[in-house]
Amino acid sequence: MALPAESGKAAFVRAMFDRISPRYDFMNRLMTFGRDQAWRRRAIDLLELEPGAVMLDLGCGTGDLAAEAARRRAVAIGLDFSEGMLREAKGRDGGFALVRGDALAIPLASRSCDAIASGFALRNFSGLARVFGEWARVLKPGGRFALLEVDSPRNALLRLGHHTYFHGVVPLLGRLIADRSAYSYLSSSVAYLPAEHELFEMLRRAGFEALAKEHLLAGAVQIVTGRRAAERVQNDAGTF
Repeated sequence: MALPAESGKAAFVRAMFDRISPRYDFMNRLMTFGRDQAWRRRAIDLLELEPGAVMLDLGCGTGDLAAEAARRRAVAIGLDFSEGMLREAKGRDGGFALVRGDALAIPLASRSCDAIASGFALRNFSGLARVFGEWARVLKPGGRFALLEVDSPRNALLRLGHHTYFHGVVPLLGRLIADRSAYSYLSSSVAYLPAEHELFEMLRRAGFEALAKEHLLAGAVQIVTGRRAAERVQNDAGTF
């Protein structure tokens, strides 16, 4: 399908998630054969959360990552700009707070978070450089992020099978069960994802270091992690 222009992307994505929110969790489990929950647990593992740590689930959807963090005694906050998704998240007893807001202007104080997690939301954000700048603003120096997203296997045969499933079967399932246009978009929206070297460079420019990537499902899923660089402190001699 034709992807929305950048100027209209936010409104398109918000309306789409409002429509599919009642069946979003069911479709996720169906499309991934139930593996998405294990991937989310792994993303939270990589954050190494201490009890009481403040974690922001950005683009939280129905709150899976926030709920997992709360189970580990973190102070979890789920943020999304879709009212429908937040309504679904409120329906679960997850032990986390919910905030409606935009990733381009996170309504949290600077240095208020110990960690940020985001699950399958990166390709739905507009203006990634600004988004990563907001991550750097709200994270404390040394704070970590875990970014869970789709990817493409490097092996040619696996890549062909993944392409057939993700761009053929998934839209068909969406048409039969949920929303045809939404799941066509979700498959096509991988075009919004920057290449690995571009993504890492954007993150470095935003102030992140120790960047790493973990491959899941034979390379069809990725978790990118990193740490907010500690700010340099001026010494008595006036140098850094």
